[in-house]
Amino acid sequence: MHHIYHTEGIILGSRNYGETGKYYSVFTRDLGMIYASAQGVRKMSSKLRFVLQDFSYVKIDFVKGKDFWRITSASKTNKLEDLHRVETLKVFVNISRLLKRLLAGEDPNKELFVDLIDGLHVLEKSKTEEESRNVEVVIVLRILNNLGYIGSSDVLKDLIRSPFEGDLVYRASKNRTKILDQINKALKETHL
Repeated sequence: MHHIYHTEGIILGSRNYGETGKYYSVFTRDLGMIYASAQGVRKMSSKLRFVLQDFSYVKIDFVKGKDFWRITSASKTNKLEDLHRVETLKVFVNISRLLKRLLAGEDPNKELFVDLIDGLHVLEKSKTEEESRNVEVVIVLRILNNLGYIGSSDVLKDLIRSPFEGDLVYRASKNRTKILDQINKALKETHL
C-alpha cells in the first residue's frame, strides 16, 4: 500500500505521453518541485481532464512509485482563475519557465510557495501590460531571493522582505533598472 501525499500545487507545464497520458511539472507547497504522470487524463471521460490544466492552482494528491510520482486525484482551488488574460499569461509562462529551470527537485520551500501565490494574486489584479511587467520583476526578484541568489541591498530590501502587496509594484516601477540589474546578475551566477 502506497502513502498518498495531499498538498496544493501550481501546474507549471505538461507534455503528452503514450496515447492518453501526460507528464506534469508541479510546484507544490509541501513537496517542492514534482514531476508526475497521470494516466488516461487525455480521455474524454477523464475526471481530471479539466482540473489538470497548465498554469492552474490545484489541490492535488500524489503517490510515489518506485521510479516516479503519479497523480491520483486533483480538485480546483477556485483561486488564481483570472490569470489567463494575454498580459498576465505571458508573465505566468515566464515565471513557470524560470521555476522549472531553478528548482532542481523535491525540496520543500514553503516561503517561496507562499510568496509565489501572493505574487500571482497581485498579478491577477493588474490592469495594464506595464503593471503586469512590474509584478513579474518583483516575483522574479523574490524567487531569486528565496533561493539565495540575491544579496543584501538597501534599494531591494523593502521589495524582498515585506509582504507581497500591490504597493510593491509601484515601488518596483521606480527602481526597475536597478532591480533588473540585480536579477540579471543573479541569473548569470546560477550558471543554469
